[in-house]
Amino acid sequence: MRDHVVSSCLRSVGYDAEEHVLEIEFVTSTVYRYTAVPRRVHRALLAADSLGRYFNREVRGRYEYRKVS
Repeated sequence: MRDHVVSSCLRSVGYDAEEHVLEIEFVTSTVYRYTAVPRRVHRALLAADSLGRYFNREVRGRYEYRKVS
């Protein structure tokens, strides 16, 4: 389950705390699942002034991922 976010590049963000999976839907409607993501990263992403900037700095290239749709 993802929650809608206000961002110019991200549309929705979800997190599975048991599996440590971060799921992100981009404004292009593409969805990716990132694995082994600590809960603190999810919380910091949602609290960031710029979600896109935080994603690019702290998530992209740091965690394994797969395209969902």
